Amino acid sequence: MNIKITGGRIIDPATGLDEITDLYIRDGEIFAIGEPSHALHYDEVIDVTGKVVAPGFIDLCAHLREPGETHKGSIASETAAAAAGGITTLVTPPTTRPIVDTPAVAELIQDRAADAGFSRVMPMGALTQGLQGEQLAPLHALTGSGCIAFTNARLPVKNTLSLLRCLEYAATFDLLVVFQAQDDSLTHTGCMHEGANATRMGLSGIPEAAETIEVSRCLLLVEQTGVRAHFGQLSCERSVQLVHAAQQRGLQVTADVAAHQLILSDEQVNEFDSSLHLHPPLRSALDRAGLIQGILSGAVTAICSDHQPQDLISKQAPFAETAPGLSGLETLLPLCLSLVERKLIELPHLIEKLTVAPANILGLESGTLQEGKPADICIFDPNAEWVVSDESIRSAGKNTPLKGKLLKGRVTTTLLGGRIVYRSS
Repeated sequence: MNIKITGGRIIDPATGLDEITDLYIRDGEIFAIGEPSHALHYDEVIDVTGKVVAPGFIDLCAHLREPGETHKGSIASETAAAAAGGITTLVTPPTTRPIVDTPAVAELIQDRAADAGFSRVMPMGALTQGLQGEQLAPLHALTGSGCIAFTNARLPVKNTLSLLRCLEYAATFDLLVVFQAQDDSLTHTGCMHEGANATRMGLSGIPEAAETIEVSRCLLLVEQTGVRAHFGQLSCERSVQLVHAAQQRGLQVTADVAAHQLILSDEQVNEFDSSLHLHPPLRSALDRAGLIQGILSGAVTAICSDHQPQDLISKQAPFAETAPGLSGLETLLPLCLSLVERKLIELPHLIEKLTVAPANILGLESGTLQEGKPADICIFDPNAEWVVSDESIRSAGKNTPLKGKLLKGRVTTTLLGGRIVYRSS
């Protein structure tokens, strides 16, 4: 199918392109930007005047809940939500049931994503068998089955020697290891950031040290082994500083933050609203400022959704007993655009953090609108306003603290491999 996208502001940070021009798609690939070398027959012309045309977003952490917890979401429902959010590639953690520690589970996830057809799904494999932090998972076999990286998620590898051996093996085969840094003994029963607000509410807190101590331990092992490492969903300013120092020493280290961590802080956690029960928790306003500074300095390489859909029952309990996480696929773009609105970041720099930067972390050739590349495209209206509600969210998880809020910026069309997979009504 040949498509002409006309009149939009095309932004491709990978090539430095930022201008109002036309884009042409032929047989699922980017054919030309500007005037094509020769005339083509077009099956469809899409007028996007006043809108932004960007590469499809790449989300480095989104829980899809399938297999094992389909009452909270499915691959079909969550990839449909991803398409509505302009996301064409999703990286999903191995915390399914069964865990992604065998090739069969990795292949099942990818097959069901292909059947749904809304976005590409790249599973992360378990770093240790059963995520139990003891024996190394079959990383080589999982790589052959499509696993893009390896992680133990937020489950501990308490034995440092075991973690060292895992990283040595990964370094030998140049595999990417993802850390979601959390010291389990310091997290314990905590349910929000340890600070004045937690004390006022009588809730058990999670100190910043629960993250920074584990970041420090992992960085020392990364330096010893030379493994490619990525720190996912950082929440503390000090963690960003540690990663930045490691980058300056020449370590192959990258990091991302979740969009909501750039907008919200523990000051918003009031009235025991369970939609704000998150792991990692919302930190202080100073931490939030430190994360934004990390985005601007380049220490934080990418922004993700950290999408964690929950069913209604999982959020209907006393705050500390509810399941943590929020539904973030469809609010990823408007939350990020609010930083542009506040003049904290330029739009092309923001799009870089959602496209080519995560692609480079994963070693992918996507995240760009270069000629000959797959036509994974997000078209959005940066000025469109919409209210977050159960009806406006396609995800099966309706757990968001933004419900009832007026957001600015909405995806109008998403293309995957030149095929329209989402179009707003």
